[in-house]
Amino acid sequence: MVMNEVRKYMEAAIGKLSPAKAQELARSVMKGQGKEQVTKAAQELLEWSNRNRERLTELVRKEVRSQLKAIGVASRDEVDALRKRVRELERGGGAAKKRATAKRSTAKRSTAKRSAEAAPPEAASPPSGAA
Repeated sequence: MVMNEVRKYMEAAIGKLSPAKAQELARSVMKGQGKEQVTKAAQELLEWSNRNRERLTELVRKEVRSQLKAIGVASRDEVDALRKRVRELERGGGAAKKRATAKRSTAKRSTAKRSAEAAPPEAASPPSGAA
């Protein structure tokens, strides 16, 4: 009988204890007590159960984070930061690439134009018969 009560307490500590289940547990522990005392005990059990569940959840979260960090898995925040950085580089890189392409095109045209202007006029043909 005592082991059954201990098991119920442990289940209450880990799982989500419903108000009805808390009342039942309080009644089984506080046999012969008044209704107010049982109700108060049930409320305390509910609060205790909620606190313990929150503690256990946080403990598991910390351990999972620790294990993921140990094996080198990036956190969601780190991945989001990298995505943002890639988008910025893509936007900025695209504009820089367009500017560089435009400069090259302009440079080719002006070089061709200068080459045509700098070429000496074709030499006049020598007079015939003169040698």
